[in-house]
Order: sequence, then C-alpha cells, then structure tokens
Amino acid sequence: MKRFIIEQDFWDIFPDARIGVVLCLGVDNARRRNDRFGTMLREAELAARAHIGNEVFSENPVVKTWREAYRRFKTKGGARCSIEALLNRVAKGNTLPSINPLVDIYNSVSLTYGFPCGGEDIDAFAGEVRLTVATGGEPFVTLGSDENAPPQPGEVVYKDEAGAICRCWNWRESVRTMLTENTRNAFLCMELPDTGRTAELEAALAELARLVREHLAGECRTALVDSSHRELQLE
Repeated sequence: MKRFIIEQDFWDIFPDARIGVVLCLGVDNARRRNDRFGTMLREAELAARAHIGNEVFSENPVVKTWREAYRRFKTKGGARCSIEALLNRVAKGNTLPSINPLVDIYNSVSLTYGFPCGGEDIDAFAGEVRLTVATGGEPFVTLGSDENAPPQPGEVVYKDEAGAICRCWNWRESVRTMLTENTRNAFLCMELPDTGRTAELEAALAELARLVREHLAGECRTALVDSSHRELQLE
C-alpha cells in the first residue's frame, strides 16, 4: 500500500511541525454546477483580509511565521510559501481563478484559515511519498514548463520514487501529480511549522473534509501527522 512518511531530516529542522492531511477517496472532481466554486473563492478572499490587517505585509503573523520557516532550510531564490502567494494576491486586489473543484475548495480553505494547502493525485504517486530534505537532482517539472528543474541539496520537498512532487516544502508542485478533473483519489495537506495554531489547523482540516464531501461526494479521512505519528496509509 502507498504510504506518506515524514523523514527524520525534516523533524531535525521542524521538530514541532504539524501536517494535516485529508484523504479524499472516490470523489467526482469533474462536478461544475453553476458558479458555486467561484463564489466560494470570492467569500474566502474576503475572509483572508483577517490575515493581512497589518499595512506592512511581511509583519502579518501568517506571512512572518512562514518567512522565518523558510530561512531554516535551503530554498530557491524568491520562493515563498503558498499561503503568502495567495494572501499577496488578495492584498493587491487580485482574484483567484477557478481551476478545478478540489483546487478551488482547498484554496478557499487556505485563504479562510491562513494555512498553506496543497493537493496531489494519489493514483499518480510512484510508491511511497516522503516529506524530507532533498539530496539534489530529483526530477521535477512544474506546470507551464517542460524543463526539468530539480531541487537543491538541503531543500525541503515532498517526493516519491519518481522524483520531487513539491519544491521548497509548499512553494511549487509537479505537473506529474497535480489534481485534474479526472482525479478520483486525492491527498490534500495543510502545514504548520510549529504548535502555535494547532486547534485552528484541526478546524481547517474538518472544514476541508466537509466541503469535499458536500460538493464532490466520496469518502474523506483526516489525520494529523507529527513527530510522534510520522506516517500514514494513503489507501
């Protein structure tokens, strides 16, 4: 069976991290009835204003926390946490495009709760998935490119047996495992680099699972992975 494993080299950098996971099994990601997902994103953009109340963008707690986290491992120049990228769009008055139902749902929860959130197609995984430190050279091709752009040694990544899945922890994902309208089984995750907002993370996970069940059917299971519980069955 496929497993999600967090390696010791990650815990050496982030001993108090929490990774919230929602396994979505048998979902219908091709559902598009009226503009409910667009409406969901617009409402989330309004809710996100609560996370960017400080006029100095970098001093907002969510942004500051993740910038400090990114200084603890090797990153590509200019790489920022995915939640910072979303909040920056909102701060500039830009709206998020609708991509597909699963992505729209996790982006809306990400904005509402102020956590980075990503998703991958479980059926596209090659063997076990690991959150670890890259050795460097793991194959990686992102959306909008056909060029291999492997992570640097020391970069925190999600990877499987075929290469990197997401670079700089939660900065940019591989086109190989991305969610599409054909996705039936999805791995959704939200990350917290410390213990400061654990209760909020649990609430966000519950909301994410509820929205997927409500709009896309299927089965959803939630889990919180930490240094005491380092792996999870994906099927």
